[in-house]
Amino acid sequence: MTLQTVLLVGAALFSVGLYGALSQQVVVMVMMGLELMINAVILIAAGLWWFLAPNTTGQVLLLVIIAAMTVEMTMGFAIATLFHRERSLDMTDAASELRQ
Repeated sequence: MTLQTVLLVGAALFSVGLYGALSQQVVVMVMMGLELMINAVILIAAGLWWFLAPNTTGQVLLLVIIAAMTVEMTMGFAIATLFHRERSLDMTDAASELRQ
């Protein structure tokens, strides 16, 4: 696999995620688009790190970033689920008007 292939796959993932995040109104679908975009950035960073300096220190750092991203997205999905259960809100325009 070449660097150009990794960059092409990363760009394709980012494009699909951007389209998903901008075109959907359901909160969970927007979050899935954001997750795809973050995964594309991580894939591109890992590919660049591997092809420019093939040592494992960068790969370990990316694993830590992936773990932090997983916790963040889990909390986001939990909040979206809570909004849906408490107030039956699943659309982004309805969730933007929340006030306590």
